[in-house]
Amino acid sequence: MAVRLKTRWHRSTRSERNREGSQRAKTLENLCSVAAINIWKLAKEAFMRMEKKNFRFREDSQAIDVVAEFCIFMLHITDRMIYGKLSEEERESLINGIAKEIAVTIESNQIDLLGAGDYKAEFIDKLNGRLANYAECGFDGDGPAYDFLRYLAKNVADIMSLSDDRWVLEQVMDIEAPELVQRIQPVVSDVFSLKSG
Repeated sequence: MAVRLKTRWHRSTRSERNREGSQRAKTLENLCSVAAINIWKLAKEAFMRMEKKNFRFREDSQAIDVVAEFCIFMLHITDRMIYGKLSEEERESLINGIAKEIAVTIESNQIDLLGAGDYKAEFIDKLNGRLANYAECGFDGDGPAYDFLRYLAKNVADIMSLSDDRWVLEQVMDIEAPELVQRIQPVVSDVFSLKSG
């Protein structure tokens, strides 16, 4: 079952307050929050698909690390899609805002699963390293190139190396990554009102 993604604000006719709210310009925080929530939902859905396919996550830290890799992958796709369509200042603010929202969600889940720790700083360090590497990968109007998908698959396979799943690379490259790309692109277009062309 696919998760329901939020890309449009509710436009209720039930109350005057709802009508006024839906017509107001959305703030940077609104946009970052919506993008981060959708990225988290898609990442979690991909993880759950892998779990249903009997990929073994022997530790809770493995599970959250895989979800984090999927989030980083989609955050970079978001960055690539808005590049050149927004000013550098707007783009930087949006990507940083989305990253902070994702970091808070990941940290909250890690605290629940693993106990107290400085997980946010750890995630941001990983994110910065990954984004620098993704920046070297190909991306065009159709989306990420083979090397972009392969980098995600390698990162997930490295996390899963604690288990004996040999088919992680194939699962991520052939199923999970294309599904994430297909699902995140319209979300980014809708949330940030990007026009094609």
